[in-house]
Amino acid sequence: MAPKKECIVFRVFKRTKELEAKIDEFLDTILQASLEFKQGIRYYLEENFEEFSKRAELVDKLEGKADTLRRDVENKLYAEMLLPEARGDVLALLENSDNVLNIIADTILGFQVERPKIPDFIDKYVFDLVSESTASVEEMVTTVRSYFKNITAVRDHITKIMFHEKESDRVGNRIRMDIFNSKDLDLAQKIHISTFIEKLLSIADYAEDVGDRISIYVIKRLD
Repeated sequence: MAPKKECIVFRVFKRTKELEAKIDEFLDTILQASLEFKQGIRYYLEENFEEFSKRAELVDKLEGKADTLRRDVENKLYAEMLLPEARGDVLALLENSDNVLNIIADTILGFQVERPKIPDFIDKYVFDLVSESTASVEEMVTTVRSYFKNITAVRDHITKIMFHEKESDRVGNRIRMDIFNSKDLDLAQKIHISTFIEKLLSIADYAEDVGDRISIYVIKRLD
């Protein structure tokens, strides 16, 4: 028979379909924002700034929606979840997942406001970095869902988060080397571009942090 702790979270969600639905909607919103962000940066690199701006505005709206959903879920958790320890883990998980979306929104806003000039020779690699960072977010969302619904699948998805985070580091390092080795860019341009590469890398870093937290929560449930 499975240890009693393993079922604490699941028993609560079985009793509260509304809570389960809101958490799913919250995670859907993060996923959608990640996908819109990826498409927005694609448009930015193609210099289609009209379409980019539409995606940036949509990401901003999704961030606001996620904040509202998170607060709704938190209020529901206080009403429904009996054990403070389990409630604290879930609240922290939601807040840290929301932080990933905040970074996504802040990054695309930075592109919109500062309009960094991305040289053609790193265009492809910048989009590769965006793809790896958003892939880590997609796996993070799946990991969080698994924590609530299918805890045995968590480990596989955390492994995928780690893979995409490492790939983002690899691509990011390549971009920075190309930037600072370039003789066509002045130092100010190099630093400006590098700042945005750091922002893109931080998305995968924060997604990996969420995965690390879930690893701990799973151990606590199975202990």
